[in-house]
Amino acid sequence: MAAGSDHEGSGSGSGRRRGSPLVFDELRWVVQIRDSLTEDADDEDDNGIPVSVFNVPKQLQVHKPEAYVPQFIALGPYHHWRPELYEMERYKLAAARRAQRRLCPAGLKLDALVTQFARLERKVRAYYHRYLDFSGETLSWMMVVDGAFLLEFLQIYATAEGVGGGKPALRRVSSRMAHLVDFAGRKSAHGLILRDMLMLENQIPLFLLRKILEPQCTSAEEAARLLASMLTGLMKELCPFKMIDGDFPAVDVTKHAHLLEVLYYLLVPMSTADDTTAEAHDHDDNDDIEEQPSDGGGEEKPSGGGYEYVSQLFAAMCGMVSKLGSIPLQNMMKPIEFVVKAPWKMLSVVPGISGMKHPVESFFMSGTDRRDTSSSSTAGHILSRPPLIEEIMVPSVSELVSAGIQIAATTGDLSTICFDCKTATLHLPSVTVDCNTEVMLRNLVAYESSAASGPLVLTRYTELMNGIIDTDEDVALLRHRGVVLNRMKSDGEVTKLWNGMSRSVRLTKVPGMDQAVEEVNRYYNGRWRVKTKRFMRKYVFSSWQLLTFLAAVMMLMLTTLQAFCSVYTCSRWFGAVTVTAGGHRRMI
Repeated sequence: MAAGSDHEGSGSGSGRRRGSPLVFDELRWVVQIRDSLTEDADDEDDNGIPVSVFNVPKQLQVHKPEAYVPQFIALGPYHHWRPELYEMERYKLAAARRAQRRLCPAGLKLDALVTQFARLERKVRAYYHRYLDFSGETLSWMMVVDGAFLLEFLQIYATAEGVGGGKPALRRVSSRMAHLVDFAGRKSAHGLILRDMLMLENQIPLFLLRKILEPQCTSAEEAARLLASMLTGLMKELCPFKMIDGDFPAVDVTKHAHLLEVLYYLLVPMSTADDTTAEAHDHDDNDDIEEQPSDGGGEEKPSGGGYEYVSQLFAAMCGMVSKLGSIPLQNMMKPIEFVVKAPWKMLSVVPGISGMKHPVESFFMSGTDRRDTSSSSTAGHILSRPPLIEEIMVPSVSELVSAGIQIAATTGDLSTICFDCKTATLHLPSVTVDCNTEVMLRNLVAYESSAASGPLVLTRYTELMNGIIDTDEDVALLRHRGVVLNRMKSDGEVTKLWNGMSRSVRLTKVPGMDQAVEEVNRYYNGRWRVKTKRFMRKYVFSSWQLLTFLAAVMMLMLTTLQAFCSVYTCSRWFGAVTVTAGGHRRMI
């Protein structure tokens, strides 16, 4: 099929089949190069057309190749020559014959479309990343036949009004295809066709579908409206996120290259990348303002060890007493924090106690210090710097719920992900998970990895879901709250689906989504229950130094008590103790 990165078992030309060696025809190659270079230099059909049909990146394909290779039908040139997919060729040819009968009233045949497509050969090739090593006539016939089948399949999703709104209207399906497809999608072949239609390497340019429809319509505008109605109905069927019908966007076929791109920009609106970039710049601008000193005069603070803290403590207490009635509550928090911190700073030089400084500060002061720094200058740097693997970690759903964080479902795209600090609620879009969801998401991630120049928004969403879902209990909690609409056999299958979606070609930051993750982690880490549990696990159960220190302190206290009682009569302070020995009682 193509000279270059073919899949194993894919053909690289009309004469190549699985297992046969590639025979390089030098003469044919020279003829093709000469013809290409002698074409009209003014022909700019492919000028400005970005590549939109890519090879799936190896980093993604190696873990589950069957999710990216069509198993039932080949659409387009990448997998056309695979013999195991030839069973569907007779259905594609039957659809092409029916399309030709519809062209007869207009006095046309498919040969006219093939000739028209041949004139657009350079434009068609521009959409594909892989070099297509066959003639323009072969490519044109391939696109006409595959396009006719795809249009006949799409017509069952055409909306009643013709554009955008309304519920899908059932169209008549040919008897030759009745056992394959139906509007309700109950037939297994129907689901297999849908799954293969969404694969990145199985795409056909939408402008070719418009060209096939134009002879059957009164104008090019009507053909575009009809195709838009088909795609809108299909997107309503395929969209994994729950959206309100009234707010469901109509598909503009002139702005998108193929079906997978339409679905991608339905989930990730085009303005999202621009908005997140602007938000990152806003954080940087705020950093410049907030990092300026707020002391007024900018004087250096004196340094004098313990005397410094004592003097500052005395000044703070005097100021609080004199201005207690006029100081707002939020302005009194810093002196109170200083009162808590100062003793530990003064006692940090005492042997034995200095080892307790870090555990106590991490337990009592982590919530205040991290909240202040992350809400000011640190927030912008965290969201703008390149991400680390550790930073995509987030507590699981069960851990969030146990810490008092609520999970709520939204009706919308990925831009609806946010965290409400006032109500401690994490808002996530409601997603439907069925047998086609994994293939759909994997190919959307592959397309985003290949085509997106900005943040990988959908990839970051899959990482977020992978982070908050660890067990079947997490899926059950999301299902009860309407975030996950499970159409699979069990919650365990949903857990495996999300946990297997963590692969990415590169790490990226999405400011809006990462801001929500930062706020969730900050709120979670500030909960007393979480801090107590973490403190006990880190410094008590797994720290022999702390246990040794506590044992030494207890031994010292018992030794001191024993020495004291040997000199003084302990009964003066603790009262008389009756001891029974040998059947006789005596008073101590």
